[in-house]
Amino acid sequence: MEIKLTYTTPDKEATQRLQKALDCHPVIAGLLADKGITTVDEARFFLNPDYSRLSNPFELKDMDKAVARIHTAVRNKEKILIFGDFDADGVTATAMLYQFLSLVEADLSWYVPHRTKEGYSLQLPHIEMAVSMDVDLIITVDCGIGSHDAVQAAAEEDIDIIITDHHEPDTTIPKAFAVINPKQADCSACLEYLAGVGVAFYLIMGLRKVFRDNGIWEQFPEPKLSEYLDLFTIGTIGDMVPLVQDNRVLCVAGMKRIRMGLRPALVSMAHTSRIDMDKLDSDDISFKIVPRLNAAGRLSHARICVSHLTCPAPAQTETTAILLDELNRKRQLIEKEIVEDIERRIASDPSILKNRLIVLWDSKWEASVLGIAASRLARTHICPVVLLNSKDDIAKGSCRSINQINIHQLLSETRDLLETFGGHAMAAGLSVRKENLMRLKPALTEILASVCTDKDFKPVKKIDAVIKIADITPELIRQIDLLRPFGTGNPEPVFLMENLWVTSSIIIGGCHRKMTLTDQSREHQVEALHFNLADTTGLPEFFPKLMVKLRLDRFKQNRVQVIVQDI
Repeated sequence: MEIKLTYTTPDKEATQRLQKALDCHPVIAGLLADKGITTVDEARFFLNPDYSRLSNPFELKDMDKAVARIHTAVRNKEKILIFGDFDADGVTATAMLYQFLSLVEADLSWYVPHRTKEGYSLQLPHIEMAVSMDVDLIITVDCGIGSHDAVQAAAEEDIDIIITDHHEPDTTIPKAFAVINPKQADCSACLEYLAGVGVAFYLIMGLRKVFRDNGIWEQFPEPKLSEYLDLFTIGTIGDMVPLVQDNRVLCVAGMKRIRMGLRPALVSMAHTSRIDMDKLDSDDISFKIVPRLNAAGRLSHARICVSHLTCPAPAQTETTAILLDELNRKRQLIEKEIVEDIERRIASDPSILKNRLIVLWDSKWEASVLGIAASRLARTHICPVVLLNSKDDIAKGSCRSINQINIHQLLSETRDLLETFGGHAMAAGLSVRKENLMRLKPALTEILASVCTDKDFKPVKKIDAVIKIADITPELIRQIDLLRPFGTGNPEPVFLMENLWVTSSIIIGGCHRKMTLTDQSREHQVEALHFNLADTTGLPEFFPKLMVKLRLDRFKQNRVQVIVQDI
């Protein structure tokens, strides 16, 4: 499939100004300018962020109501239930708020639902549970924005609910005591990029101030907000929200906090996933820590993770980390089987790809793994993917999208066929009655055709700069590392190299290629690595173009590594 290359065109004047003022490599100045960072002050803050420009938590709608109600509950020893979600964002948010309120000896408990037995978010049975526990106040984290029935039932039982969430709200908002969601139409905080753990963190910021104003910290030691930034960073990177503005500031600090090794749970997970804590980066969180946290919710119960993240005993966290590693291996095998099953179906029936939309269901597929499988298929076939488990009368599943195609909006337009749905532009969950399954793809196809054109389905690779082997130095890469952490909204730079000859090549680990590349002059050469090759045969001697990322060897810090992205 042809890949369209797009090239960044940063403002020349801004690039030159930044290069001169920062005394940095022109590539770095261009990368900053392409992010819209055009003043020297903005650039210095981006490269060395601090807390001085963090948003005021009280700019979030209903923050004042929420913290006042929680303060009253703490003072009066009312029973508080923290209700979370079962993914990495939800469990880190639950653990964070629980640890904070535990400091003031609140009458506190937490609950995370079982992913398949109970489903997503606060529901009527959970209110019945809260009544049996004599709960006075429920605080949701990373969920609740669609829980209209549960909120109404709680009100009838004189239970107040404070919703903290970041998912897309519907046209109406639940009539809770307070709703903190930066995506509400009438919220002017400009914090739409926060994850659920981010909203919970801002709640803690507000609570800490109100507790201080009311003398709470005269009875208990006042915590530093930095104590919670490891959880903030795991949840934020794990939920793939943009690493911009406050998210970037707090994640930079959070990465430092994680590397300090102060939370036994993360130290244990680093050990089982073979991460060097001193050199941990956002890729380690995205591809090693987060999948293990998510595996518990997918194949067992996410409460394992909340207990794990709040556990102070290293011996216990080591045991749990081994369990999470085993669950993740099992999840990988299940995901692989589902993807291979679907690829076989496509091979035998190419009409599945008709209209550039995959909608499939099966009673045997593990519902909790369908989101990951959909992500892989969406990347492979460059189209939105909807996968459902159809074992019960109501099929449940997940969907993933590509480029700028808003899958949440597509689901919203077909709500008459759905029992429930929710999520984000690129990822969502849904449930559908079996009798409506056959109608779902035609309905989604019709809407897709009305809002998309051919260009929406073409793979696009952004090139940040064209470089030569002679440009690649340890100092350039050290400057690139100042742009970390990389992730959504702040992707790792991709460079284009041209006219390269291969002087040596070996296969390592069965599926990775290590090469030595040289330029036309033969005066410069560099080591390159190409990971996870589908075919290890037939290496050309010459590459007219290579897309690469640049890194320093983790074990030999002055050794440059070129990581091949595409050939």
